[in-house]
Amino acid sequence: MALLLPLPEAAAALAALAALLLVLVCMIAHVTAIKMPTLHQHEEEKFFINAEGRKEPVPTIHDPPTKELSVVVPSYNEEDRLPLMMDEALDYLEKRQKQDPSFTYEVIVVDDGSKDQTTKVAMKYCKKYGSDQVRVLSLVKNRGKGGAVRMGVFSSRGKKILMADADGATKFADIEKVEEGLKNLQPWPNQMAISCGSRAHLEKDSIAKRSYFRTLLMYGFHFLVWFLCVKEIRDTQCGFKLLTREAASRTFSTLHIERWAFDVELLYIAQRLRIPIAEVAVNWTEIEGSKLVPFWSWLQMGRDLLFIRVRYMTGAWQLERRKCN
Repeated sequence: MALLLPLPEAAAALAALAALLLVLVCMIAHVTAIKMPTLHQHEEEKFFINAEGRKEPVPTIHDPPTKELSVVVPSYNEEDRLPLMMDEALDYLEKRQKQDPSFTYEVIVVDDGSKDQTTKVAMKYCKKYGSDQVRVLSLVKNRGKGGAVRMGVFSSRGKKILMADADGATKFADIEKVEEGLKNLQPWPNQMAISCGSRAHLEKDSIAKRSYFRTLLMYGFHFLVWFLCVKEIRDTQCGFKLLTREAASRTFSTLHIERWAFDVELLYIAQRLRIPIAEVAVNWTEIEGSKLVPFWSWLQMGRDLLFIRVRYMTGAWQLERRKCN
């Protein structure tokens, strides 16, 4: 019959095992960390197709801005959900431009290697509104949501850059709320500031509609975000974020993670760079068709959160700008 260890010795053994596992995780995170490679653009990604069907070179975030606002819409297999979002966004933007002719905008739909007709659907809006207003950037292969947003940001012309999900879950008119949040952060240090749309105020209602398992996963994820990376923002995952051009350039040039947890690294970088961040409540409705697979996606995000903290803490990742070619 196996002998049971006395409680103090058992606790000490468990603590030693936990410490050993932590050291092992830190070593794996450090050894497997990819440094800051040059961000490769395929030749086809250096051009977009205009409304007349001709190729035009993609601009760069390092060029002087020529629009007031760029809206970057990452899209993967979104042929069904994209039209509703685009109709709502362009209706708002066109009305705003008529009221204020000095307001200029562009919408950049980034097709993240879709297997459906996402590009074809987006091109209909390009032909309707013109390629100065709507641009479609088709990626050769799927990079992940963070990678798609970054490619759109790097190709933008706006003084301010808005990330907006293709499902239209956030009411587009709420851009005025995040704009107000950005304005309230002035004066912006080095012209850098970020305003995040937030669903935190809707959390109690969402819990009532979720299963206990999904609620547990949500709370676990929120705790890991708070404990490891970002303490000031309650909702890091809302896909409605407004950045000044310089803040977008600085943070996305440093970003390593390209999939679901990229928002957390983005805000972690912003905190490390002392970029002021506002969190603003927005109207949000859950739309069917999410690409997230609850357990496995959240498991991947949990791993990424731990790696974000460990890799920056150990110096495997540093706050250096990424070059694009």
